[in-house]
Amino acid sequence: MKKYKPTSAGRRGMTVVSYREKLTTTKNAPHKKLTKGGKSTGGRNSQGRITTHYRGGGNKRTYRKIDFKFDKKDIPAKIESIEYDPYRSAFIALVCYKDGERRYVLATQGMKAGDEFVVSETAKPTEGNRMPLGNVPIGTFVCAIELKPQAGARLARSAGNYAEVVAHDAGYTQLKMPSTEVRRVPSDAWATIGEVSNEEHRLVNIGKAGRARKMGLRPKTRGSARNPVDHPHGGGEGRSPRGHRRQRTKQGRPTGKGQKTRSPKKYSNKLIVSRRRVGKRR
Repeated sequence: MKKYKPTSAGRRGMTVVSYREKLTTTKNAPHKKLTKGGKSTGGRNSQGRITTHYRGGGNKRTYRKIDFKFDKKDIPAKIESIEYDPYRSAFIALVCYKDGERRYVLATQGMKAGDEFVVSETAKPTEGNRMPLGNVPIGTFVCAIELKPQAGARLARSAGNYAEVVAHDAGYTQLKMPSTEVRRVPSDAWATIGEVSNEEHRLVNIGKAGRARKMGLRPKTRGSARNPVDHPHGGGEGRSPRGHRRQRTKQGRPTGKGQKTRSPKKYSNKLIVSRRRVGKRR
């Protein structure tokens, strides 16, 4: 992490990931054939209504097309560069397969330019290789995990995340998720060996409001400072308590302080072996 001298109130405590040490290059543009344009939604849906609050503005960004399906099997790939992606917290790697095709993939922790990996059922369980969960030894850390075979990576994709293989049983592999939940996933689903890159992302302190605005984050208003029509916590004379036994979101659902928000009829409840532990001492 890079820390600044407290030359101003905003600089005091501000931290930044040391990109020069992590990335192959910080100046080169992304591989043009693997990018596409677009515009920011500002948190609005197709009807122009705000569905995600406190988003808007920010610097212009170019989208990189990431290969989450890894459908080129049994063809060795060589990593050409580790790059920054403005749309995700993890770093990405530009790889060149033996047949000459280039793709972007999620970079794992120890990945660097010049390394090689392979997507294969017979691959060794070493950093960067991708293989079916049923072939992964117990105790191994995996990331970019599929929920269904050939459906593409869905779990453990953000910076520093991983899941631990804890058991194989009756066609399913049990994974200890980043949330501490133990979950069953079909053993013929694929996963990448290792942890997602940029583990220092969680230590970043934005430091000042201007930096947050460049990231597309707008100021947040407390629920208790609003009117009753705008939030369940709003209204009252002067400073008022919530008026509800539980904290609630704007939509009226319980939130915070370890309250369970998962639907009791969620389709994947049958795949959960152990629920996640909640609270600060998780």
